[in-house]
Order: sequence, then structure tokens, then C-alpha cells
Amino acid sequence: MKTNFLKYSVLIIATAFTTAATAQKKPVTHKAHTFSGYSNMYSEDGGREKIKTDENGTEYELTLENGKAVELYVNGTKIDESKFGDYKGVIDHLKEQIRLAKIQAKKDQAQALLDQAQAKRDQEQAVKDQAQAKRDQEQAMRDQDQAKRDQEQAGRDQLQAKKDAEEARKAEAEAKLDQAQAARDQVQAKRDQEQAMRDQAQAKLDQKQAEEDQRVMRLITADLIKDGLVADEQSLHSLTISPNGMTVNDKQVPDEVYKRYKTKYSRFANSAFSFENSNNSHSIRISKPSH
Repeated sequence: MKTNFLKYSVLIIATAFTTAATAQKKPVTHKAHTFSGYSNMYSEDGGREKIKTDENGTEYELTLENGKAVELYVNGTKIDESKFGDYKGVIDHLKEQIRLAKIQAKKDQAQALLDQAQAKRDQEQAVKDQAQAKRDQEQAMRDQDQAKRDQEQAGRDQLQAKKDAEEARKAEAEAKLDQAQAARDQVQAKRDQEQAMRDQAQAKLDQKQAEEDQRVMRLITADLIKDGLVADEQSLHSLTISPNGMTVNDKQVPDEVYKRYKTKYSRFANSAFSFENSNNSHSIRISKPSH
């Protein structure tokens, strides 16, 4: 079973998901979310995928096998395969959404691995800095020992006393510089360790937020098709939701439609959310609304 990964930033989120299972593994079920009068469930087992939704008391259940729709139920009543054409928009959208999501999820997983690798490099560098700090301290001690020997030699040799004393003073100054450098190296090593911990924590937060956002985007797209705002996923070229209104393909939606989406997807609606679909390239942007 592969785990979904997604890179998240304050301004841009790439939405996607991926799942894979062998015949020996149990099916995986994802409970997406439950709102007032609406819920969504997705599961997969090998090449068989099932999507089950319930909206305001009407239940839909679609089963795909190796990418092909094989069963469709509405309120528990099985729809004959000959009538699948009546639900082509929904079926095609779900199939295409899964395909595109899996492609994007692979990219997100690769980025998550890069982030983890960078965190590991930061930790390794911190260890190297600590080792260097220890070497500097040892060198400082050796320099101090050498200064002491130089001073003793000056006492034994009066003719060389002045020259040896000056050399000793120089050695002592160098030892202080080495000690100061060792202290700076220790401070830097601590900063590197703290940064590595922050990087790891941020990577976990990014993965968690990305999974939530990809789930909500799938729900929004499905709702747009069910509400007749777009025919299918390919027909959705742009979408915006903000505190001031909602547009689909650059067209303002009626207020009553906007209010439903604003209530259902309040986190997106209370921000400046936009979706673009151009040449099979999807992009999502979420930013704080300007005041």
C-alpha cells in the first residue's frame, strides 16, 4: 500500500492522491468527511475501486474494476449497465480524477523524500560541526601546553628569554582565538540541529495538510458536476472561491449556490482560493484575502 504525499505551501498546493495494493493486502477505505446531509467514502482492493457518496439522503455507489465502471447503485438500487450513459459525466470525471491524482501524488512523494534527505544532511552536518568543535578545543589545549613549554624554555635560556616570551604570548593569543572559534562552532552546531528538527516537523505538517486539501478538492469537483456547473472534469478550466463570491470558468455563480459552497468549504471560501486547468496541467492557489 503506498501512502499519499502532497507538498503544501501558503500560496500553492498541488492536489493529488495515489493508492496501490497487492492481492494479499486488505482493501483500504478512506472516509473523506461528513457534512450536514453529505458524506463520501472511497476504497480500493487490487484493481477494484469503489466510491460511495451520500448527499441529502440520496446514496450513490460506483465500482470500478481495472479502470472500468462495472456497478452503479442509486439509493441501493442497482443501475443496469445499459443506462451507465446517463451517468457518463460523473463516471468519466471520477476515472480521470483518479488518474491525474496518481501522477501528481508520485511527484509529491518524490518531493517529500527530498525534504527528508535534506533534513538528514542537516543532521549529518551538525555532527560534523560538533566534531570540528571538539578538534578545535583539543588544538587549543595543545596550544596552551606549547605556550607553557615555551615559557619554561625562556626561563632556562636567559639569552632566548625575550624571544621565547614573545612567542609564548603569541601562542596564548592563538589559543584564545581557537577557543573562541570552538565556541562559535558549538553554537552553529546547535542551530543546525534545531533547523533539522524544524525541517522534519514541517515535512510532516506539509504531508498532513496536503492529504486534507486533496480530499476537499475531490469533493468540490464532484459537487460542481453534480450541481450541473460543469459537465465533467475536463470542462472545469477555472474556479475561484473567496469571501466576496464564487466563479466557475470565469462566470459568477448565483448567490444561493455560492452560499452552499461557502458553508460547505468554509476554509477555502474564507481565503482567496483559485483552481486553474490548462493543457492538462492543474494548479491550486490559496492565500490570505487582502484587506
